[in-house]
Amino acid sequence: MGLLAAVMWGGTDFLVGLNARAVGVKRAVYFGQALGFTIMSLLLIAFPVFILRSMSASLETWLIGLVAAVLTVSGALALSKAFALGKASIVAPLVTSYGVVTTLLSWASGEHINLIQLACIGLCVLGVVLSSIHSDPKLPHNTQAGSSIAFALLAALLYGTSFWLQGRFVLPALGPVTMLWLAYLVGLMVLVVIVLRIDDGLKIPPLKNCLTLTGASLMNLGGFSAFAWGAVAGSVSVVTVISTLSGGIAAIMGYVFFKERLTTVQVLGVLLVLFGAFVLHLKT
Repeated sequence: MGLLAAVMWGGTDFLVGLNARAVGVKRAVYFGQALGFTIMSLLLIAFPVFILRSMSASLETWLIGLVAAVLTVSGALALSKAFALGKASIVAPLVTSYGVVTTLLSWASGEHINLIQLACIGLCVLGVVLSSIHSDPKLPHNTQAGSSIAFALLAALLYGTSFWLQGRFVLPALGPVTMLWLAYLVGLMVLVVIVLRIDDGLKIPPLKNCLTLTGASLMNLGGFSAFAWGAVAGSVSVVTVISTLSGGIAAIMGYVFFKERLTTVQVLGVLLVLFGAFVLHLKT
């Protein structure tokens, strides 16, 4: 499940930049949420046992699930903005630092963090700094580049907090299907209000854009489904370890399809973030 989540999220990250540039950040996320909500609603109708199971959950669990859903859609907006402004090969690995957020929250809630984990957190921070440096004089550090990094880190913060809330409080009680449905419902409600303020916000995009929007939405749904099922059936730590490989997959896609080039310092920073996130969860 972790490997499947990594592949799906890597493909999602790759397509998110295309969609954000083609139809706009908010519209791209909206159409993705709408398709995901439709699919999960049909799944709940076909298998009502998922609904019956979630009915036994407490009101507190549902409220925490709502908070996690809001954090997820906020993370999706921040991530789309980051990909629209910057390189996929830099943004995608930075987002994998959501594992640092999850680990710190676990530590704050009473979980012990050893020296190896602290060292990995330091590596991730160092990697973030290095990946934001443009040492090539032909590639100046402009406002858009800095903004893309800021939005990527914001997305990591939001996703990391959401995953921590889901894994600790929500998924065991609601189950993966109901939690995904709730996340898409909240996301759709938030995005409808936002998109209605945009001219032709609800207008169906051209066919070629519809294909990439559908592909990104299905891959994102597949990634979240694999992550949720893996977290419930196995170990959250192991699933997260493998899912952090999504940044590397998206970076490779950006290099292969868009010929995105990175400086040596940026490559080192990206590798440090990926390595730090991987070892951090491996030791969690």
